Formats: sequence, structure tokens, C-alpha cells
Amino acid sequence: MNLKKVFLSAVFISLTAFNIPAQADPSAFISGSYQQILTANANRPFMLVVWSINCSSCLKDMELLSNIHKSKPDLKMIMLAADEPSATEQIQQILEKNQLSGIENWAYADENTQKLQFEIDPKWYGELPRTYFFDKTHQRTGVSGVLSKEDYDAMFAKILKF
Repeated sequence: MNLKKVFLSAVFISLTAFNIPAQADPSAFISGSYQQILTANANRPFMLVVWSINCSSCLKDMELLSNIHKSKPDLKMIMLAADEPSATEQIQQILEKNQLSGIENWAYADENTQKLQFEIDPKWYGELPRTYFFDKTHQRTGVSGVLSKEDYDAMFAKILKF
């Protein structure tokens, strides 16, 4: 009986060791999702990175974002892919390649991307990458374009101060 339990345990461990679960697809970003993100992160500083699979600058920035996440795991980082709903597989591949699939990820899930963009920021015209830095009171700073490590560090110093 004991030998049977040991054998079954060994089989189970072997099966689970090689069965690495796939990361979940990004959450569907629809009308109201931006407010949902704000509510879920009440009284907490965080960074929202809006990017696209078709934005070469965004893709170049992924390695730096991955390094930031690894060096500051307590800083909440949320990724939002501003792509067509049909691009989910490509989005997931890019996130996995850059070790960012384990953080909170969203992707546009509404064909009316201008409406989603307006909900995020009525003064934003859609240029990418676009990064928003929120302090704990949700005062935000939006920055378009590629940021350097020094730029990120300066913004983190602003949003993390009390």
C-alpha cells in the first residue's frame, strides 16, 4: 500500500513538473475598465503602460520594463495593449518573451478604441508608448514616448513619496 502511494505521488509530481500552466490571456479592456483599475488600486501608487504590438518603440521598451519589474516587484505595474481584440495571441507571446505575463495585463476588447482612449485620458491623442504614473491619491502624470531608466526612476520618486 505504501509503495502504491509513493508510485502515485511520483507520477503526479512528474506530470505536474512538466505541465507548466500557460499564463491567462490579458483581461478585456472595455468601457468602464479604466475606472475598475483605479478602484482596484485605491490608495496605492501604480504605473499604467499603454503599448501595442505594432509600436516598435513599445517593443524596444519591453526589456527595460521587465528589468524594472524585477528590480521593483512591489511597484504595481499594469500593462495595457492598445491592439485589436484579434491580437491576443501576439500580445501574450510578447508579454511571455519579456517575462511580463505574470503581472496585471489588459488588452482592448472593444472596436471603438477612441472611446477607450478617451476614458483613459481625454487629452491623449493615441500616441504610443504612453505611460501613466499614479501616486497613492491617484494624481497622475502621463508621458508619451520612450522613457529612459532615469526617467522612470524620477517618476517613481514622485509617485512613491508620502
